[in-house]
Amino acid sequence: MVGSAGERRRVLAPAVKVDGASVESTRRVVLGELVWTRDKDPRVPLGHASLKAALLRVAGLEVRSVVVAVNGSHDAESVAAMVMTLAAGVPDPDVDVAFGAYVWGEALLRATLKALRRRGFRGRIILGGPQISYCRGGLEGLYPEADGFVRGYGEEALCAIAARGGRPTVQGVHWAGTLDACEQAHVDLERLPSPWLEGLIPLEGQRFVRWETQRGCQFRCSFCQHREAGVRLGRRALATPRIEAEIDLFCRAGVEDIAVLDPVFNTAPHATSVLQRFADHGFRGRLSLQCRAEAIREGFLDAGAGLDLRLELGLQTIHEREGEAIRRKNHLPRVETALAEIRRRGVDHEVSLIFGLPLQTLASFEQSVAWCLERRVPVIKAFPLLILRGTALDHDRGRWGLVDDGGPMGRVVASSTFDTADWLAMARLSEALSQTEGRHPETLEALRRLAGDLTPDLFRWQPTPLRGAA
Repeated sequence: MVGSAGERRRVLAPAVKVDGASVESTRRVVLGELVWTRDKDPRVPLGHASLKAALLRVAGLEVRSVVVAVNGSHDAESVAAMVMTLAAGVPDPDVDVAFGAYVWGEALLRATLKALRRRGFRGRIILGGPQISYCRGGLEGLYPEADGFVRGYGEEALCAIAARGGRPTVQGVHWAGTLDACEQAHVDLERLPSPWLEGLIPLEGQRFVRWETQRGCQFRCSFCQHREAGVRLGRRALATPRIEAEIDLFCRAGVEDIAVLDPVFNTAPHATSVLQRFADHGFRGRLSLQCRAEAIREGFLDAGAGLDLRLELGLQTIHEREGEAIRRKNHLPRVETALAEIRRRGVDHEVSLIFGLPLQTLASFEQSVAWCLERRVPVIKAFPLLILRGTALDHDRGRWGLVDDGGPMGRVVASSTFDTADWLAMARLSEALSQTEGRHPETLEALRRLAGDLTPDLFRWQPTPLRGAA
């Protein structure tokens, strides 16, 4: 999949502050995204479009973009060739190539950066995204071809550096070869332009969208990159008028399926009002919401009455010691009360578990699965634990004896409490759950029999490897 490749817009009154800088001559940004996509996804990812919306409001700045699916057919040379084509016609000192770095695209990104330099590109290469934000140092060693690195939400910082050449001092930006302060970029979420309202994600014929109303997470799970690295946001919600206008737009456009990306939607102060606005429009599409079960209240469910909700509840484990090890404690009585009320109301829901956790055993994982089966959870999803760069779990892996598979997405396959044979047994149970969604066996024993000698589909958890991306 390749996104649009020739956008140019100039706005005299930039909505994104760039510290008083102006673009003295024509400058260009080639904004790249290596995305793990699914067939129903929009062709332009939300994060990419949000950066683009901000950049397009910087006067005198040309913005061109390329979106490539890592689970598609492109290799590093073809991606580099597309970037070079989009950069052509402007002197290298006036061109920035900016890529988001994500764990699923790590191998292809590194190969693409090497290919760009081999092809003679001498402009600045700027990297951002989770792989940068959560790295506590040594970025030059990981990405020797890159010139600059943006930690944190990058809209304002990228605008500030794209507006000028050289190496300007901008909060959250680290330049290769300089002392790394490991700062996070500043962002005023209320001032960010909406890529939806700017028309950067076409909705014509698009039944499914991914949407955000807030960023970051107030919880501190050690395995997760949703929590802000470094200084935490004072405000996580996007501007209320923007949220409301986007809801109105989706309803007018006939969108039928909305996956809300907020890590914990139901803890947002605007959660019930968002549901109410959809209800007021008579929205008949599906709303998938990631929620914390303990925090689900009657008023939240009341606001969603009449809507087609799918509540995605992250439980991870029922065991207190395992929860403490990953800084993710559950209040099981409250979880059980919430599940009972959700079932009573007939709200569609799923519960996710993780296998490969610190202190976990095959038996303890089975107990978490059995707990969900006994409570008639219609869809139980079991994901392998990944060690993501810069997370607390990444730094504590030695404490728990965690061993990963050596791949770019770092699946934990053994620890001090389980071996690879145990992990495979857990993966088979996960496969059996995947194959019986909506019709799980009633007992753990029946699920075990079904799991039998199943071969886990590892590609459920990672994109298909690409040519030239190794």
